Formats: sequence, structure tokens, C-alpha cells
Amino acid sequence: MDSAPMQEVGYVATIGMFDGVHRGHQFVLQHVTGEARQRGLQSMAITFDKSGPQMLTSLDQKRLLLTKTGIDRIEVLTFNDALRQMTAREFMEHELRDRLNVKVLLTGYDNRFGHNRAEGFDDYVRYGRELGIEVLQLPQEGEISSSIIRQLITDGDISKADELLGHPYTITGRVEHGEHIGTRLGFPTANIVVDDQCQLIPAPGVYAVRVRLDDSMEQKHAMMNIGTRPTFDGHQTTLEVHVLRLHENLYGRQLTISFVERLRDERRFDTIEELKAQLQNDVKQTEERLNQTIK
Repeated sequence: MDSAPMQEVGYVATIGMFDGVHRGHQFVLQHVTGEARQRGLQSMAITFDKSGPQMLTSLDQKRLLLTKTGIDRIEVLTFNDALRQMTAREFMEHELRDRLNVKVLLTGYDNRFGHNRAEGFDDYVRYGRELGIEVLQLPQEGEISSSIIRQLITDGDISKADELLGHPYTITGRVEHGEHIGTRLGFPTANIVVDDQCQLIPAPGVYAVRVRLDDSMEQKHAMMNIGTRPTFDGHQTTLEVHVLRLHENLYGRQLTISFVERLRDERRFDTIEELKAQLQNDVKQTEERLNQTIK
């Protein structure tokens, strides 16, 4: 007796850049997964490989954060000329219906797609009826946007940015040789070159951070300085992290750095002794802040 053919999986989907995968995005994705469960379908987040300056997340970071929301499938579309020129109806027909088998599309209250984003929710509903895709709109969930979070990070308000993100703001990078100034001061630092040059770097200053090494899941306490090291007449911005109670060689290693709180501005000190005293105080503050916060 022949077995019955496998039925193609249908999806409840949503579309977006999802830069940062912040709490507003999480609200939408929770509705997608809930709607999928109720209908006996799978859930899908459709995003793009588009990148640009001041991104909150690299594509790899975005995939990881989307996975943590419990979404069943993440589909990354290549943002090429063919995709850019598609109308909303063409996109719904060729990408959503024919290729991805989307049965239900959930859109955010202000979400638009298609060539020049010329069409809106009522158009999507009409096209959906013609194509066999049910289109639902979600209500607005507070005033959370990637642009607001970018501004907070640019201003150095990391704790507020983390609150809106729903997770710590994170960068990854490799440790390269620097000028070894921190070592001479008794506070050895790892000089970080970020993996994604488009990712937004927080405002200059000293930060309490947590660091994860590439071969470990443990998050270590650390403090980070972003700036030009004015006490030493520096001009180029560097990212240097001092991992507390760690003495191993980190050169060539990849570090994942999660920002918790900005402790102070970067400033010039008149003497090396003043700088050392401030660094000792920074370490103490870092420990206090990180011990007060939950990972």
C-alpha cells in the first residue's frame, strides 16, 4: 500500500529588518508563534541581508536573537535589484505564496513592503484574498523602534537601550595587538577590532560590560574604554576591554562583549597616577554594577 504524500508545511509569517530584535519585534514574533500554534502551522520570520552604517546587529547576531524567540524558521532574503523592483503583490505571490508557502501574514502597525513601499495594509489584505493569504495587522506596542535605540547608544545611555532591546547590546570582535599602554599601567586590555564594521559603536566612555570568550559560555566581568586615550595624546578611536581576574593571552581570540552600563566620560588626566587611581575606582564600580544586575 502506497503511503500518502507528505503535506507541505504552511506558515504564519511576518516580515521586517528586525535590527536589534528589540521588544517591539519580540511582541510581533510572540503573536506569530501563538497564531501558528492555534492554526497548526509553523512560524516564520522573513528578514533581509541588507546592511548599512549604524546597524544594531550583524546578520549572525540577528539570526541568534530571532532563534531565541522560539520562531520555527528564519528566512533571509537577498536584497538585490530583482527583490527591490517587486511590487507588494508580486512579492506576496512569488515569494510568500509560491516559494515559502505562507498561509497567514502578520504585519506590524506601520510595516510596509514592496517597491517604494507605495502600498499599505488595505492593499495587502486585498492581494491576500486574491492569493489565498490571510493578512492580519497587529496593534502598536509602545514607542519602541530601532532608531530610538540607536540614538540612545549614540548618546551612551546603554542601560536604557538594553531596557528597550530586552537584552544587552552586544558587539563581537577579535583581539589585535595595540600599544600595550594598559599593561604598563597595570590594567592590561584587549584591543578589539569589531567583526562587522557597520555595527554601531557606543559613545566614547568607560563601560561595565560582560565578556564571553570564543571557546566558553561563561560571561566574565570586564570594563571597556571607547575613545582616543586623551591622556596619551591619542587621536584614533580604540575599543579596549580589561577582563577582571583574567591573565591568559587573548591575542587572536574572538570576544563577545555585552554592554551593561556607562560609568563615565572619557577624559584627560594630568598625571599617570591620577589615571591609575581612576582606573582602580572604575574596576570597583564595574564590579558593583555587574553584581547588581542579572545576566
